[in-house]
Amino acid sequence: MNVSLVNAFVANGTGGNPAGVVLHADELTDTQKLHMAQVVGFSETAFVSQGEDADFNVSFFTPTGEVDFCGHATLATFSLLYQKGVIEAGDYTQKTKAGVLGVRIEPNGYVVMNQRLPEFIQTFDYAAVAELLGMETEYLSTTHLPIEAVSTGLADVIVPVPAGSLDQLNIDQERLYQFSQEHNVVGIHAFELNSQGSQITASCRNFAPLFGIPEESATGSASGALASYLTKYHVVETGIELHESRTHHFVFEQGRAMNCCSQLTASVELQSGVITSVMVGGIAQEFGQKTVPI
Repeated sequence: MNVSLVNAFVANGTGGNPAGVVLHADELTDTQKLHMAQVVGFSETAFVSQGEDADFNVSFFTPTGEVDFCGHATLATFSLLYQKGVIEAGDYTQKTKAGVLGVRIEPNGYVVMNQRLPEFIQTFDYAAVAELLGMETEYLSTTHLPIEAVSTGLADVIVPVPAGSLDQLNIDQERLYQFSQEHNVVGIHAFELNSQGSQITASCRNFAPLFGIPEESATGSASGALASYLTKYHVVETGIELHESRTHHFVFEQGRAMNCCSQLTASVELQSGVITSVMVGGIAQEFGQKTVPI
């Protein structure tokens, strides 16, 4: 089988997070998909087949198993379908284990993905998370912001960190693995807010050792969760005013500490103070192909 190698959430033609994309995967078994994901070796590989209740069925496999949803692999998938002329600009649906989700492709190739409405799952005290980051509890608490597990398809623990500390995090991968198992979360999505006037709302890092990902350079699902978190707590320092009934837009950078800086956009629609839509977008580029025997 042929696997397309696609960088998702590239910024000015560089960076991004690589995903494998397998088109025409209708006849593949889950065992074969897992094998291919392991051979490709990226954090996720997407497998695309003809849809019945949606335009396409898409499944996502890490090197360790299947996950319900993957934002950057979704972006890679629909960007590839568009670049290969399989689909045109417009609105489509994908059936995933996280539900049937919409995807819009703009004429310039920009892909915007619907995510599930946010689920705010559980808050954690600073002490429980500080040791995972290699940080003193008192220092982490200076953000005065909650630490909360949020899901718009996958549950990540959203962790605000003090300005200037993001690149210095020292993750205890084994402890985070155990913590993620215990609390049924993918991992940690840490962020620091950028100063007012910046075009970037927040800089982020994502750690998911439970799924074989020590660190990821762009995480679409967690970006939707972060945008929902920022909206819930009205946490913005870049000059954006949050209103009760309006679509709010955010720009995130991720991967800086990996020398692979990526850019992700997110929008959250509020109606009378209630989140009614979460979308994440970006640009993807194919950079190669790999043949995997099955």
